[in-house]
Amino acid sequence: MKVISSFSRRALLGVAAAGLLAAQAPALAQAAKFPDRPVKLIVTYPPGGSSDLMARVMGQKMSEIWGQPVIIESKPGAAGSIGMEFAARQPNDGYTFVIGNLGPAGVNPLLQKLPYSMDKDFISVSLTATGANILVVPANSPYKSVKDIIADAKANPGKISFGTSGPGSMSHLAAELMMRQSGIKMVAIPYKGGGQAVTDVLAGQLPMIISDALPVSQHIASGKLRALAITSEKRSPLFPEIPTFAEAGLDGMVALNWWGLFLPAGTPQAIVDNYNATLNKAMVNADLKDRFNKLGVEPHSSTPAEFRAFLANEKVKYSKLIADNNIKADQ
Repeated sequence: MKVISSFSRRALLGVAAAGLLAAQAPALAQAAKFPDRPVKLIVTYPPGGSSDLMARVMGQKMSEIWGQPVIIESKPGAAGSIGMEFAARQPNDGYTFVIGNLGPAGVNPLLQKLPYSMDKDFISVSLTATGANILVVPANSPYKSVKDIIADAKANPGKISFGTSGPGSMSHLAAELMMRQSGIKMVAIPYKGGGQAVTDVLAGQLPMIISDALPVSQHIASGKLRALAITSEKRSPLFPEIPTFAEAGLDGMVALNWWGLFLPAGTPQAIVDNYNATLNKAMVNADLKDRFNKLGVEPHSSTPAEFRAFLANEKVKYSKLIADNNIKADQ
């Protein structure tokens, strides 16, 4: 057997290392100067909604840090799944990223088979925002408290309805969580969006909805809607006058909308790190905080590991709720 000397081994290892560095050089060089051209931000919902408005504010701040434009591209449809699939199929060079939220990035994959995998097709970069939801009823509703709703639902099982912005939406899941925690049964009335459901609550055609803050906050302030409880663990600093569900007599009712930044799988780690560092700067900007707060959400940033842990906890939570309440994608 031919024996390779230690000198020869060192020489071979040196050649191999040089070859590896040479192969990685283009990617490293690209990451070092990233970004050197406009970056595209995919929004999975139509213009004018919370996701779109937050993306525009965040994109503006990231653009200022990078010195490159961040171009918003809307890809709405199928409860956000069309935009997520589109983002998953983009080049993994860092020049396309997506804001995913609870629906298409968290719950939809638990309810149905989708043409993308959050585990295989994306890198989770950072949590960017959370928003509590508010249980509202018409101003002239006989319900003055959460306990009133529960008592009526127990006396009339399956006869009281609530609005949702679609199957698997937060308005749907929060009400399902409320039913599980209180042992009641109500009927979900799905809408194609939360706006029309809120309109029907205002008109007295729908008894209630657990809505995200943006479409209901002005009506709460004007007295047209009565807020009974908020789904945050503690009172929200944005709505300090609204009691939590626990304060209103129902424990275990914490349900937050969330948004986060994702990149296509295979994006170089140096670019992932660049995004995370850029977000850490952007999300503490005073103007961004103020504009997010006006949308009823709180800005956040996290490490990729922290975001992955958050997503794992959400998956466990909603997998159990979906199983316990037999929730279907077509409800």
